[in-house]
Amino acid sequence: MTAVQYDNIAIGDELIPLPIPLDRTLIVAAAIASRDYQDVHHDAELAQAKGSKDIFMNILTTNGLIGRYVTDWAGPDAVIKKVAIRLGAPNYPGDTMTLTGTVTRKEDGADGGGTVDVSIVGKNNLGDHVTGIVTVALAASTGETSR
Repeated sequence: MTAVQYDNIAIGDELIPLPIPLDRTLIVAAAIASRDYQDVHHDAELAQAKGSKDIFMNILTTNGLIGRYVTDWAGPDAVIKKVAIRLGAPNYPGDTMTLTGTVTRKEDGADGGGTVDVSIVGKNNLGDHVTGIVTVALAASTGETSR
């Protein structure tokens, strides 16, 4: 895996969209892994009793998927500095959330690298599940080809 380098990034660059199929196993397993035992994330009957049509993904899973999306793009040398997200439409089993991202800001660092803001949107069939900004630190170019 090659790393995205700061000087090879421009405002307006777009990340390759990432469709994520949403199934019960992902939603339940990720909630349990993040120690979120609220019934709305694993028990359909109790979720429906609370007004939801089904179980739905928790915010920690969404946050983790966003982190994966950005670091898969940026490479192993990148460091996430900040994640600021807002949830919208729920992620239900049987749907697909597609993550997209666009570089919206660059700030030079002292070492030739710097930070970039990536505007993130995760859409499903109901609309925007998540919107936000991820700030990631990138290294300066080493003269190698980046992706």
